[in-house]
Amino acid sequence: METSTLRPAAVAGRFYPGQAEALRATLDELLAGVRTQPLPRAPKVLVVPHAGYIYSGAVAASGYASLQRLAGRVQRVILLGPAHRVAVQGIAAPSVTAFDSPLGPVPIDRAALAALADLPFVGVSDAVHEQEHALEVQLPFLQQVLGPFKLLPLAVGRASPQQVAQLLERLWGGEETLIVISTDLSHYLPYAEARAKDQGTIEQVLRFDPTLTHDQACGATPLAGALLAARAHGLQPRLLDLRNSGDTAGDKSRVVGYAALVFEPGAAAPAQAEDLQGLGRALLTQARHQIASALGLESPAPADHPLLDKPGAVFVTLNRQGRLRGCIGSLVATRPLGEDLRQHALNAAFKDPRFPPLSAAEWPDTEVEVSLLAPPEPFPVASEAEACAQLRPGKDGVILSWQGHRATFLPQVWEQLPEPRAFLAALKRKAGLAPDFWAEDLQLQRYRVRKFVAAKS
Repeated sequence: METSTLRPAAVAGRFYPGQAEALRATLDELLAGVRTQPLPRAPKVLVVPHAGYIYSGAVAASGYASLQRLAGRVQRVILLGPAHRVAVQGIAAPSVTAFDSPLGPVPIDRAALAALADLPFVGVSDAVHEQEHALEVQLPFLQQVLGPFKLLPLAVGRASPQQVAQLLERLWGGEETLIVISTDLSHYLPYAEARAKDQGTIEQVLRFDPTLTHDQACGATPLAGALLAARAHGLQPRLLDLRNSGDTAGDKSRVVGYAALVFEPGAAAPAQAEDLQGLGRALLTQARHQIASALGLESPAPADHPLLDKPGAVFVTLNRQGRLRGCIGSLVATRPLGEDLRQHALNAAFKDPRFPPLSAAEWPDTEVEVSLLAPPEPFPVASEAEACAQLRPGKDGVILSWQGHRATFLPQVWEQLPEPRAFLAALKRKAGLAPDFWAEDLQLQRYRVRKFVAAKS
C-alpha cells in the first residue's frame, strides 16, 4: 500500500489568504466580479496568471469563471507552469501523493504520471515543487469551481514546445481532463510599453504562433506547447481578460502583464471530397519527390496544398513486391504537415532500423502510402476482453502504453491480423510485452487515419 505524502502549501498567507474561510470569501468575491457571458462550449485549455491574488486574482477569475459549469465533470487537471526557483532540465513532476491547500489536499493522479514514464524529458523532483508558486496559486481557484479532482502538476524548465505538446497529447483525454497553463506576461515594464507588448503577445497566441520568448511570458514554453496541441485538435482561442498590475493593485512605473484565455472546441467544417483528393495528391507527390531526390533520381514536381503548412502527423509506408519495406511516422502533430511528411518519407526509405536503406534499383517497384492521422483519443477499458469487444477492425489505429513500453499499429495492420485478440497480442509483442500480458494500468488509445496510396514509378 502506497504511503501518503503531502506537499505543504508554500505561499498560503502571502500570495493568497491562508485560512480556508477567508480564502473562500476572497474567491467568491473575485468570481462574482467577473462580468463575461457564459461560453458556448466547455473549455479544454485554460491560460491564467500566477501572481498574488491582489495583483492577478481578478484576471485569473475571468478564466476560472468559465469553468463553473464543469463542476463534477472534470476528473483530472493537468497543470503546467514555469519553474521559478530551481533549474529544471526537461519537465519535473512531484513524487508526493497530494498537494495541500487551505481548502484541503488535492490528490496527485499517479496513473497520469505513469503514462509519461517512457518520456525521457519527464523526471521527478520534489525540490522543484517545494517553493514553486506558479502551480500552487491555481489550486484554490480549481477547488472552488470544480469540486473534487485529481491533479498532475508539472514544472516546465529546459524543454521544447514540441515536448510539451507530446506530453499533452499523451494525457489529452476527453471532457474529464482539463489542461491549465500558468503564466504571466511581460515583467517590470512601464505601463504603456507593457500594454503594447502584451497586446502583441496575445495576438501571437490567438494565431497559434508558438515562437514565444520568455520576455513575453515566463511560461512561454508550456504555453507554446499548448498552442501546438490546441491547434492540432482544432480548438479555437478566446481572450477573456488582458490587464496588468497597473490596472489592479500596483503602480504604473513597473508592471507585470496578465491574461486569461480559453481554448474551446471549434465547429470545423467537413472537408470536401475534392479537398481530400488535392491533399492526398500533394502528400504522395511530396513523399515520392523527397525519396527520389535523395536517391539522385528525377521525379515530377510535387503538388502543393495549403494544409501542408498546418500542424499535422503522418506515417509514410513503403511496400515492395507485396511486402513491407519501411514505415515511420508521428502520432502527434507538433510541426507543419509538410515538414512531418518529408522527414518521415526519408526516414521510411533510409532509416527504418528493420531494413537496409532503400536503393535506386528498388525504387521503380516501390509503392508509397501516406496515412494522415487524426488525434489519438483515450480508449479506457477494464480488461482485454472489453478491448476486443470495442475495437473496430479495419478502422482503429491503436497505441498501447505500459510503464515505458509503447507501440502502435496503424489500421492497415488489421488486413494481416483481422481478429482483435491476435491484433492486440501482436501489438503487445511489438511493445516488448508477452502476448497474453494485461495490467490494470495498461493504457490504450485509438485513432483513425486517411490513407493515400501512390502508384509505382
